[in-house]
Amino acid sequence: MIDRRGLINALKTELPAALHKLQQGGIAPVDLAQAAIGPGMAVFSRYVRVTEPDGSPMRVRAALVLINQILAEVLSEQEGDFDSDTRFCIEWFKSHGFDEGKFGQAETLSKAMDTSVAGLDRSGVLKARAGIVRLFSPDELPETYNPQVDDRISVWEVVMHLAKRLDEQGIEAAGQLMTAAKGRVDLDTAKELSYLLFSICERRNWAKTALFFNTLGSEWSEIEKAARSAGTGVMAQGAFDFSEGED
Repeated sequence: MIDRRGLINALKTELPAALHKLQQGGIAPVDLAQAAIGPGMAVFSRYVRVTEPDGSPMRVRAALVLINQILAEVLSEQEGDFDSDTRFCIEWFKSHGFDEGKFGQAETLSKAMDTSVAGLDRSGVLKARAGIVRLFSPDELPETYNPQVDDRISVWEVVMHLAKRLDEQGIEAAGQLMTAAKGRVDLDTAKELSYLLFSICERRNWAKTALFFNTLGSEWSEIEKAARSAGTGVMAQGAFDFSEGED
């Protein structure tokens, strides 16, 4: 037997590893919450009885609510793995998506995240003009992005460009970009970001934007295969060329 608090502790101990395994196994972001029910219910079912604070037995519905709450917490906790620029972009995205916000708010947030709005602007992830700040959406990003020569690269930037490449040019082009980004950012962390961004979009009912990141997470394994096939042959004299196949 165990009480509610004990179950919460058990879920917090075991779900992170289970979630990581699901993500690495290629579960689509849209299916992650459903897939996480299995490991969560395995913890719940381990006990003969789980008691609520009033002494009554916990029902399955209540256990499912707890599992989903802790799943959201685990996804949020993954933010600690990201670089400062990416953490800023995540927090700004939660509030504004790809819409405009006030510079003062962005400046305050950037200081808390140990970065700067000016630096983020120079890096190419957002635009700060006339007191207004806005993150660039994937379709606004340049088609000639080369992570090999990016002097201020972030996980956020790579994920945005991967989403763009996949949507506009397909898996092979995304695989070439992933090959170029390898060694510049942690690609496992980049994959985690695609799941987190889908989760944020789903909570905010941003269906169109959610599709970008669900597709990226769903196709990640295929992009990795394309990246391995591309190998070192995609580099020519130190430059990365995306011109082939472009208009």
